[in-house]
Amino acid sequence: MSKFNTFDFNQAIPIISEDTEFFPLLSQQDEDEMSNEDIPEVIAILPLRNTVLFPGVVIPITVGRDKSIKLVKEAYKGDRTIGVVSQKDMTVEDPSFDQLHKIGTVANIIKVLQMPDGNTTVIIQGKQRFKLKEMVQSEPYLKASVERYAEAKPKTSTKEFKALISSIKELALQIIQLSPNLPSEAGIAIKNIESPTFLVNFISSNLALELPAKQELLEMKDFVNRAKLLLEHLTAEVQMLELKNQIQHKVRTDLDKQQRDYYLNQQLKTIQEELGGNTPDLEIENLKIRAKAKKWPEAVYTHFDKEIEKLARINPAAADYSVQLNYLELLLDLPWGEFTKDKFDINRAIKILDKDHYGLEKVKKRIIEYLAVLKLKNDMKAPILCLVGPPGVGKTSLGKSIAKALGRKYTRMALGGVRDEAEIRGHRKTYIGAMPGRIIQSLKKAGTSNPVFVLDEIDKLGADFKGDPSSALLEVLDPEQNTNFYDHYVEMEYDLSKVMFIATANSLNSIQPALLDRMEIIEVNGYTIEEKIEIAKKHLLPKQREMHGLSIKSVSLSNKVIEKIIEEYTRESGVRGLEKKIGSIVRGVATSIVMEKPLTAGVNADMVEEILGAPIFDKDIYENNDVAGVVTGLAWTSVGGDILFIESSLSPGKGKLSLTGNLGDVMKESAALAMAYLRSHAEDFGINYKVFDTWDVNVHVPAGATPKDGPSAGITMLTALTSLFTQRKVKENLAMTGEITLRGKVLPVGGIKEKILAAKRANIKEIILSKSNKKDIMEIKDDYIKDMKFHYVADMAEVIELALLKNKVKNPKEIERFLGEAK
Repeated sequence: MSKFNTFDFNQAIPIISEDTEFFPLLSQQDEDEMSNEDIPEVIAILPLRNTVLFPGVVIPITVGRDKSIKLVKEAYKGDRTIGVVSQKDMTVEDPSFDQLHKIGTVANIIKVLQMPDGNTTVIIQGKQRFKLKEMVQSEPYLKASVERYAEAKPKTSTKEFKALISSIKELALQIIQLSPNLPSEAGIAIKNIESPTFLVNFISSNLALELPAKQELLEMKDFVNRAKLLLEHLTAEVQMLELKNQIQHKVRTDLDKQQRDYYLNQQLKTIQEELGGNTPDLEIENLKIRAKAKKWPEAVYTHFDKEIEKLARINPAAADYSVQLNYLELLLDLPWGEFTKDKFDINRAIKILDKDHYGLEKVKKRIIEYLAVLKLKNDMKAPILCLVGPPGVGKTSLGKSIAKALGRKYTRMALGGVRDEAEIRGHRKTYIGAMPGRIIQSLKKAGTSNPVFVLDEIDKLGADFKGDPSSALLEVLDPEQNTNFYDHYVEMEYDLSKVMFIATANSLNSIQPALLDRMEIIEVNGYTIEEKIEIAKKHLLPKQREMHGLSIKSVSLSNKVIEKIIEEYTRESGVRGLEKKIGSIVRGVATSIVMEKPLTAGVNADMVEEILGAPIFDKDIYENNDVAGVVTGLAWTSVGGDILFIESSLSPGKGKLSLTGNLGDVMKESAALAMAYLRSHAEDFGINYKVFDTWDVNVHVPAGATPKDGPSAGITMLTALTSLFTQRKVKENLAMTGEITLRGKVLPVGGIKEKILAAKRANIKEIILSKSNKKDIMEIKDDYIKDMKFHYVADMAEVIELALLKNKVKNPKEIERFLGEAK
């Protein structure tokens, strides 16, 4: 159907009116003469993209195709006669013969104009219709054989015909009157047209019809039928214009009223501002507009409507107004049902995790498993992972890598020192200064309902009279319950099931058992020296170089230099201290460059000591136990594994047991248990039981300023006491860890990997463990422990057999007397 802008007289009328020498208004006699003219059997064909040429009508066209430009120029030099045919698909750039309509119009080229913008404009006049027969040539432009497409001449004397033509002219004039954008000359031109044929062609050409409708008019042989069809289009156009004018009048009236209301409201707001009042209506309208764009569940829509009605009833000067306004803005800012799309490329995820973190195979494997299942199922409750390990091993930064691998947003919540339950669940709105919980605040900040959410230092949660935040986390971290997490401030249930929670902790001892049960525990142990060297080369050194503005050529560290820094300047399971030392090295190099003393041979061992000072740790003191009663144990600390020495000595007395070294209750009980076991099995070790009543025993653990506790020093205590009373020295380069019972059974302990790494740092070659700890050794890569030997024992007799040498040591006179009494 036609559009609102009907006639295009802005081009057609000036052409007719400005130069009558070339564009006369044709009479019926002129058209008859044109229809009787002969047309060539073969004619050059000019395809038109978006218009139809009618006989007798003059139109300007812009020629842009190379073929068309060549055709026009050659025809203009010749007889100026061409065939004009509309193409079926206007999007085709170079139409073929089959893509053209079969009925066209013979045209005469009036003028060819070169426009200032470089385009070529051709003014053509239609002569008569023709029908395409077959293509003669396609290059350099299209030529085809044609035949005349004659139409039946109407009976112009009948009343019906005259009424039809009169109706067409009246409707055309009515359309011009209803369209304010059309020039008044258009009506004068139509009134002056006397030829019915030209009138129909002229209106058909200028009426804004779709191309198929115009082509249909051109192809109709019977003139009366063509005039009737044109009348239908004109009638529809008149109705459309009348409806358009009605709508515009109504809209104009509504706009006038709205503009009046707006003007008055602006005046009212200005008066209120001068009086110190507020203008809440605009705020409420903005909230409603934002709410319409949200994809909320029905329950949220209902709740929001109820709350915004409450806001409208509150006096803007009241304190509750700002509280209610902040609440509604929070509802709008929360990402209800908004999710980021997961990236299911497993290989890409593996590359990202491997690039960002060296080692940590167990964690990477678990993430890849989750991603694989999510790809298969496409909907899965996110796991609650808890990464447990010493500081500096990359637990927190691992969350960022997981978010990058999954293509999710990342958010982090530090739980260290949190003591208030409202930090998790939020405050009730009735309280002054009420705020939502940090879970909801973090989701608002992330802008999505399925981020990777890191709960950092979950073992550092506190508790006081305001509540227990670890208990408040029970609902958050339960996959069966967190679909309906209730925040006191939001007062509505929020779905947390798509959030991937990752908790981090240094120790599991302080975590509430019920909370621990809801999480999947993944141990992130310390790094071996080999792993630390790779991490330093691939991550720490490039990071420090970038931070300090140095290039790769400016500073590089060899494996030996990095190993020296690790062994002599750090004692940790992670790499945080190592990064600080490397940062010091890089700053030293930067200082040398600024002082125009560039390094020529790179950073060597001497330069390390020059920058970092003398070595802090000396591993040689841990290698040998020179006297009886001294045993090397292995301990787990919050910063990883460490070496623990148990020293014991005898002095004349009444059999008193003294413990020094700032020991905790568990280690004190282990010492008492070892002494009780040794007294009851003295005969098995060749000790006279009477000596226990005549000699005092002192057990000391060095570094008394450091508190020590834990259930892993039992066999170390018993070995030290046995070595002391038998005067058999402990083997060199040997360490042990494990707990004992009164029956002498060796129990397994935890933190094995950290302890093994500490032993390797101290150059210890043999380690005694409980048989139940063999599975922990199997999880360590063989390359890291290839130079170490492990002994797995079940009772203390095996420990003594493995740990003590057969020969006794040389003793002072008191010990000789003691041994004589023992015999």
